[in-house]
Amino acid sequence: MMALRNNKQIKVGALLSYFSIFFNMAAGLIYTPWMITQIGQNNYGLYTLATSLITMFTIDFGMSAATTCFIAKYNAEGNQQAINNLIGLIYKLYLGISAIIFVILTVVYFVLDAIYAQLSPNELETFKILFLVVGTYTVVSFPFTNLNGILSAYEKFASLKLCDLFHKVFIIVAMVVALLCGQGVFALVFVNALSGLLTILIKLIIIKCKTPVKSNFLYSDKSVLSQFFGFSFWTTVSSLAQRLIFNITPTILAAVSLNGAGNVAVFGLATTIEGYIFTFATAINGMFMPRVSKIVHDGKKETEILPLMSKIGRIQCLIIGALVVGFIVFGQSFVIDIWNKPTFSDSYLCAVLLIIPSFFYLPMQIAHTTMIVENKVKIRAYVYIGIGVLNVVLSLFLSKYFGALGASLSIFIAYMVRVILMAIIYKKVLKINMKVFFKKTFFKIAPLLLLCLVVGFLLESFNPLVNKYLRFGANGLVFIAFFVLLAKLIFMNSYEKNLFFGTVKKAFQKITSRRVNR
Repeated sequence: MMALRNNKQIKVGALLSYFSIFFNMAAGLIYTPWMITQIGQNNYGLYTLATSLITMFTIDFGMSAATTCFIAKYNAEGNQQAINNLIGLIYKLYLGISAIIFVILTVVYFVLDAIYAQLSPNELETFKILFLVVGTYTVVSFPFTNLNGILSAYEKFASLKLCDLFHKVFIIVAMVVALLCGQGVFALVFVNALSGLLTILIKLIIIKCKTPVKSNFLYSDKSVLSQFFGFSFWTTVSSLAQRLIFNITPTILAAVSLNGAGNVAVFGLATTIEGYIFTFATAINGMFMPRVSKIVHDGKKETEILPLMSKIGRIQCLIIGALVVGFIVFGQSFVIDIWNKPTFSDSYLCAVLLIIPSFFYLPMQIAHTTMIVENKVKIRAYVYIGIGVLNVVLSLFLSKYFGALGASLSIFIAYMVRVILMAIIYKKVLKINMKVFFKKTFFKIAPLLLLCLVVGFLLESFNPLVNKYLRFGANGLVFIAFFVLLAKLIFMNSYEKNLFFGTVKKAFQKITSRRVNR
């Protein structure tokens, strides 16, 4: 019964994640440009500047992931008292860090005139008010960063995703009302802060009502704190090494390539596209840590991890494969015709190089989660540092001669090396039979993707429609229909058919039954 309930939480959480992603994309394409027009480009720049400056001082240091991992571990052991002690310890830790952030931001506030001397007096005055509001919200909200980790550890994925969706919808609705009523950039920061605080309150209520957590603020244990920091440190190293790859590339391009600014713009558009696909592809990541923790605790890793990894890996292969193949086929038309950016045609090839490694890496997510559960994150950190260094070395050489395309090729090589190294580690360290995994996932799904690739290119070559929007829309619909039909008839197993089509069917039946009852 518990397993069925947890499966439902994962399924509903995944659906809400995908809906939230679509909502964000729509907001990015429709709401954000309108909002910038309403408050003015300069004011939006000041808001972005304030949030980016404060973000520099509020790195999570991997503690949210550590919270989820430790609570899931104790939960698998049935040790609720250990969870209560840990959460009390974490709250005190976060409060201490929040106090340090407050001191740092206070010092920064009094030297803003010197740091941003290029701003006009009016801009500086506006910026200071924005800084105060955003900074105050950050200090107040930072101690509650662990709430997501608690909800994830107790598999409250539907509640967590609903909270996140509420946060985004509230901001947009409230901002539209505020801007239509003549408010400006200050409304933006107040609405963001209010939405954030309301979301925190809702999460606290959910934790109080739906989990057995009772924080023990009197608890103190240096050994537990040391283990917690040890885990979060190597998680932070992995995160920073991974971010370094994308964050340092524009600087390298500007420094060594001809037409540095142009190459940075081309690369920037490619990373935007990669970001959309990556976000969609990783919607279900993190939802399986409690289940993996229980498998490891029960001593069933050798018999249950590979089947779970293969089952989730096949789903990821289908989702990511459809996205990657779809973009390879229609991406150039999307950039040139739909986004109307013919001068950014190189962004298409750059984006293809950036997204292909994700197809091979992300389906191995269960093995990655197992590494976290078994606290073997140090090994992963070493790999990430290695590929970060490899990317910098390759990028310095390739960017000089091939610009943005060379920089994207260096990331492609570094990420494919990561795929190979992590597969070896999963085999050697976790004792997972990777040959069986690859046979059940990539090799089984590859024919479907190759057939869709051929059909997609045929559509691009022979579609007679002249209107670029109709042509792109028609090609996309035919491609999706062909992919879904072929997957259902030949390539999907009964579990996958029930997951994809059964969920939609049940949702449709519920909607129609409610209408009939009315």
